[in-house]
Amino acid sequence: MKAEHRTIIGSFIAGVATWVIDAIQHYSQLPSTPFWEIMFPRVSEPEFLRRIVLLLCFIVFGILISALVARHERAENALMMEQERLRVTLRSIGDAVIATDVEGKVQLVNRVAEALTGWSQEEALGRPLADIFQIISEKTRERCEDPVHRVLREGKVVGLANGTVLVARDGTERVIADSAAPITGKDNNILGVVLVFRDITMEKKMTEELQRAQRLESIGLLAGGLAHDFNNLLTAIWSNITLAKSLTVPGAELYRRLIEAESATSRAQNLTTQLLAFSKRNKPVRKPISMAQLLNDVTCFALSGSNVCCKLQVADDLWAVEADEGQIHQVISNLVINADQAMPEGGTVRVCAENVAVGSGEGLPLPAGKYVRITVQDEGVGIPQEHLSKIFDPYFTTKQKGSGLGLAIGYRIVSQHGGIIDVESQVGAGSTFRVYLPACEKQPQSKAQVTASPPQGKGRIILVDDEDLILEAAGDMLRGLGYEVQTVRDGAAAVELYKQGLDAGRPFDAVIMDLTIPGGMGGREAIIKLIELDPEVTAIVSSGYGNDPAITEYEKYGFSGVVAKPYNIHQLATTLHEVLERKQARMMQSQEVA
Repeated sequence: MKAEHRTIIGSFIAGVATWVIDAIQHYSQLPSTPFWEIMFPRVSEPEFLRRIVLLLCFIVFGILISALVARHERAENALMMEQERLRVTLRSIGDAVIATDVEGKVQLVNRVAEALTGWSQEEALGRPLADIFQIISEKTRERCEDPVHRVLREGKVVGLANGTVLVARDGTERVIADSAAPITGKDNNILGVVLVFRDITMEKKMTEELQRAQRLESIGLLAGGLAHDFNNLLTAIWSNITLAKSLTVPGAELYRRLIEAESATSRAQNLTTQLLAFSKRNKPVRKPISMAQLLNDVTCFALSGSNVCCKLQVADDLWAVEADEGQIHQVISNLVINADQAMPEGGTVRVCAENVAVGSGEGLPLPAGKYVRITVQDEGVGIPQEHLSKIFDPYFTTKQKGSGLGLAIGYRIVSQHGGIIDVESQVGAGSTFRVYLPACEKQPQSKAQVTASPPQGKGRIILVDDEDLILEAAGDMLRGLGYEVQTVRDGAAAVELYKQGLDAGRPFDAVIMDLTIPGGMGGREAIIKLIELDPEVTAIVSSGYGNDPAITEYEKYGFSGVVAKPYNIHQLATTLHEVLERKQARMMQSQEVA
């Protein structure tokens, strides 16, 4: 329309100008003839003037029209530029934006909204909002009310409830946060609705992870202290059972009862291990391990006697993992046992281990790097959607029998290893758990063989502990192994006793010290003083906490060995025998050099 205006006005002015010029030229050739007769033959002078005035009016009118058209063109250009800036802004904004008219039909969809809904601007234009913006409740799975209808009804800004899920065109579900606001004109009439929303799936997951970690940490403070004290009692119980067995004839009824009591003590030790998994102080003692061998051992043991079969698939080039073998064994064992219990009528548990490279944009709350992913999948009853967010909470269980600690412990252990556990489940279709553990370049060492019976020995030993039950029971065990034992209740007494032995020319061969002595000198302080007396002192540290630096890196603190509580006679005897053998080897080497 603007081009047509410009053409008409230009043609009109050009025609008039040509006519005037031709008349002037003609008049110059006939000077005796009046000008108006040349321009308008047979026209009187008044008529000529009237036509000239009319012509001038047309010219002025043309100029005014041209000015108005130019002004209108500038306004349209400004409007187009503003609309283009708006489109660029909306398509560049980090949140998803959808605009509709008063009938709820889509008028605009920016790039983020296209990505989240799966609908392009061209496909969505003119469609009802409900076609491209399908939202359901995360808890009830029921469809939520169209926010546009709410805005048109209430005439104000509205927001979605927490836990709203957007179902994309391809079925992908994302948790979103959004708000819808009316678009109003100068007279406050509603012209349409603008919907702004964003994907908070990852944010929600991270928040849940943080809340879960905080809950576990609170329980860990309590669990760690309970487990430490309980381990002291178990050490005394286990030691006394061992001593009672040595005084009983194998095969007798009393001997059988003692075997059962020893088995119950071992199960109680497993419970304290689980409790310590909650403790912040109980960090894993890591070393390179082969997940292939561990998975084979776990599945065979956990499904022994079950009507469930296992299909184990392990990558041939599976990377090693630097982890606490006992703790990871516990995690996988709990997952396999849960899968078994989910299929009371039998079925198949699929366990898969593979190498994966996690990138920064894959939606996992993990640093980018190499990981080993262990997948445990069952064909069982599945987990209801409303329970999925709670299954890693301590003491939450849907089973009639169960402590509700298995998955919570597994979550805590994997987190301490720098990994994660995630789960997918559908009622009636089974569950799939995935464990991600950081891979390592180091190769696992082969396991040493364990002797069948506790080794005997000889030498003078100082036993330090604040529990009289442990002093008596462990002392008797050591004496039964052939050692001469003296017991004291704190590190200061041990240092004094060791000094007396040196002065008397009858030095002690080893000191076994509890790391923590309430109200007295513990092992960490005592070893410093013992090294001052004898740089070659042989000391073994003992504790109910398995993660203290003095336990995990005992050699840096001057200790020669470590024995974790609760310990049995075999563990105590083996550790003591090994450190004394190393001491004897050093002495022989020193004599040869001399």
